[in-house]
Amino acid sequence: MSVRFRTALTLILAVIVLQSAAAGQTMPAAIQWVPRDAVVSLELARPKALIDLLAGEKAIAAITALPAYRQQASNPKFQEFLNIINFMETALGTDWRTALKKLTGGGITLAVCPEETVVLIIDAEDEHMLQQLHEMLLSMARSEAENQGRPGSVASTQYRDVTAWTFDGKEAHAIIGKRFVMANRPEGLKAVLELRAGDGGDSLATKPSYIAARREISRRDESTVATAFADLGVLMQVPDIAAVLDQPGENPLAALSFAGIAEAMRGSSWLALGLRIDDETLVCRASVDGSGAPRVASTSPAAFALPKGSGEGAPPNLSVPRRIAALTLYRDLHQFYAAKDDLFSERTSDLIFFENMMGIFFSGRDLTNEVLAETEPEVRFIVAEQQYDPAIGTPIVKLPAFAMVLRVRDPERFDEVVEEAWQKAIGLVNFTRGQQAMPGLIIDRPIHAQTKLTLAYFSTTEIEDKTELDQRFNVRPTLAMPGEYLIFSSTDGLARDLVDALSRETKQSVKPLGGTHSLIEIEGVQLASILQANRQTLVRGDMIKKGNTQEQSEAGIDLLIALARFCKHLKLSIGMQEGLTEASLEMKLNLQ
Repeated sequence: MSVRFRTALTLILAVIVLQSAAAGQTMPAAIQWVPRDAVVSLELARPKALIDLLAGEKAIAAITALPAYRQQASNPKFQEFLNIINFMETALGTDWRTALKKLTGGGITLAVCPEETVVLIIDAEDEHMLQQLHEMLLSMARSEAENQGRPGSVASTQYRDVTAWTFDGKEAHAIIGKRFVMANRPEGLKAVLELRAGDGGDSLATKPSYIAARREISRRDESTVATAFADLGVLMQVPDIAAVLDQPGENPLAALSFAGIAEAMRGSSWLALGLRIDDETLVCRASVDGSGAPRVASTSPAAFALPKGSGEGAPPNLSVPRRIAALTLYRDLHQFYAAKDDLFSERTSDLIFFENMMGIFFSGRDLTNEVLAETEPEVRFIVAEQQYDPAIGTPIVKLPAFAMVLRVRDPERFDEVVEEAWQKAIGLVNFTRGQQAMPGLIIDRPIHAQTKLTLAYFSTTEIEDKTELDQRFNVRPTLAMPGEYLIFSSTDGLARDLVDALSRETKQSVKPLGGTHSLIEIEGVQLASILQANRQTLVRGDMIKKGNTQEQSEAGIDLLIALARFCKHLKLSIGMQEGLTEASLEMKLNLQ
């Protein structure tokens, strides 16, 4: 064998050995460094996608154009923050957005463990930049510690081949190649390093409930940007969490609203969540492995919320002009109320008052079998911004209109029963106000789209200045009964819009959303509009309630309006799919 050939062979073998060694140093998935007893984990696999959406040019332009941002820009503390960002950009040799991508591009994993231990693992793309940033933060921490007379709080210690640091004597962190690991307690970092060394027991990745949750996420969607896992078996043992889930069972209205949700959570061992990005829309899907089925009995509110057949479910939300929010629930009011004595052993004063008033309005008819038995298992609520008629007047406080829509089994027989009850309710209001020498409601019967409305309103005839009316002029209670529907609305304007919406729905033969029992939608831009219309009233209320200055209150209210406008549309649906309880949250951002 020639010398040249032996030399070449030696070089080839050396390259293979070096490549094998490098491959052996490849980091395992971050989740394999998370202790098995972690209760909650969040894994952001594609941080760049979120950065591009939430910190992209369109998002930054939208944020910097907000009045709230311009107000903050003049704040000295905000200017100090911007100066720090500029300093880091200069030191790292790139803009903050690029630096953020390089420092987090490999993924972010956050875990909550017992004893209030939190572990954070960040995989950078640029190891040099990660080390550079750490040196900068280390220098700043030492300088601050010396100025505050606690130089010993910044220290390092060696654990096998890893140097661990602390900047305040409480947290602990280390850099291992491109990976940054931090815990809020030294014990948390030690547990991670022991898992890395192979003598710390099993990781969260081997936990059966975690494996099942991740399998469910992958089955639904493989294009997730982030995933989350929660060990419900452990969380349900936390008194505060258990108390929150038990609260709906003590209140009839809350039990009806959250029926099926609390039962499914209590009967599950895990919760899985996946997040994906569709253009400018965040889509989050969550599921638990419990359906609530073991608890679906006459003593459980879920029995009256979970759709019975495959094609049953809540209908789509109604769409009306200036809609702020809409909520549709699949709820069997008849069966729910029939089981009230089993569901709520203690009869509250509110429930007794409700039963007494319903007895008066419905002339002693049995509320269970003669009133609620006429309703179909769907309840729809709509909230919309009002459009005021200048001839009638505009209130100084502009409240949104709201309405409830029910569908009945026998409208021809039941319509007159409801009409009588409605007029009795209006009469009772007028009787009570008359005793207090206050103006009463006037009843009118206009017709819209062949549907007769029963409208009650406060007259403004004798009021000269109709530009700043009292708050009561927001209300014009209206009953409408188009076809098989009952509309109970706070204004005639919304009632008319709903008559039109139901007519369109009937013509389109809209079908229910199979398996869905709860559906809510919020229009952020319209919500911002109603908040803006009442800005001065909200500012004054905030000043009185919190004792803030006018400038502080204006900044807070403007931030609330900005946040509402930033979310163009939000939709949440909850239901049963393939034996699991699932929730889907879609949030379309407004980056214009």
